[in-house]
Amino acid sequence: MSNIKKYVMYMMMVVALGLYACHPDPVVEAAKEIQFEIPKGWPQPVYQFENNPLTVEGFELGKKLFFDTRLSRTNTISCGTCHQQFSAFAQIGHDVSHGVDDKIGIRNSPPLFNLNWHTRFFWDGGVNHLEVQPINPIQNPVEMDENFDNIIQKLKNDADYQKRFTAVFGNDSITSQRILKTLAQFMGMLVSNQSKYDKYMRQEAGGEMTTAELNGLQIFRTHCAACHKEPLFSDFSFRNNGLKPSVVNDSGRGHVTLQPSDMYLFKVPSLRNLLYTSPYMHDGRFVTLEAVLNHYATGIHTSATLDPLLSNGINLTPQERKDLLAFLQTLNDEEFIRDKRFQEQR
Repeated sequence: MSNIKKYVMYMMMVVALGLYACHPDPVVEAAKEIQFEIPKGWPQPVYQFENNPLTVEGFELGKKLFFDTRLSRTNTISCGTCHQQFSAFAQIGHDVSHGVDDKIGIRNSPPLFNLNWHTRFFWDGGVNHLEVQPINPIQNPVEMDENFDNIIQKLKNDADYQKRFTAVFGNDSITSQRILKTLAQFMGMLVSNQSKYDKYMRQEAGGEMTTAELNGLQIFRTHCAACHKEPLFSDFSFRNNGLKPSVVNDSGRGHVTLQPSDMYLFKVPSLRNLLYTSPYMHDGRFVTLEAVLNHYATGIHTSATLDPLLSNGINLTPQERKDLLAFLQTLNDEEFIRDKRFQEQR
């Protein structure tokens, strides 16, 4: 080999090494933090993201997982299947949940909003932490019927998920804990606080109440607020509200605690967004709010665990009913069900 050729090859190696030195391994950028804001006048939430730093990338990953049907055994059911945004993340029109292989559950899919203030989850309070709440529907044989080993394998085969987990956690390791934490970031951000009632309480434009609505507010505070405490419109307690057990004979809280005193107790639901979340009660037995009021007036089923507040029912005049229903409509939050941050990205 001539000296000229040796020199040229040497110089090419020098240049190549120089270029390599100028291109170090890429650095993973830190995830962008976002803030969870407590609405004005609301109490401190139970879940506050202290051990789950809230980031844009974490929220977006949680949203993608929430709407991903691969979290179910048949790859057909996602969290978003039974919790649809247009119905305040409930399942409109279904009295009880519908899962894999068209299997039917025994309880109505509750709406998902303001979850950070919940002390316990599900109608029976069987779970006490937001980060582990998704385990139940994922593993329930009549809902998603899947296990995390299978889910993790599915996600590992998806290059986009590898990138997303790296963006959130600094590496592409996909674990059940990371899945649950990002789901909690998405669900924890589902805050509904832009109803007419909220604007009225904050004295903002759009919060002007009619006479009927104001009368209804006073009726609500007299007859309903003991259980449906403002501003969340639930005290998150468990009560027997006089529903006669169906053929399913769902024992509610008693199924969890095995205590006779908890038989037929169910979690008090929020009264927000009722326009979007029909049917009502733990088994979806009432399609209209009028039917709910009829129950409290004449349909109370007496039993050993009936809440003492309902021993005489709730009897309202026709005008009081009309005004109360007018007020309940002020709790609907159209901005929430249309919020683009929570929409599935297709």
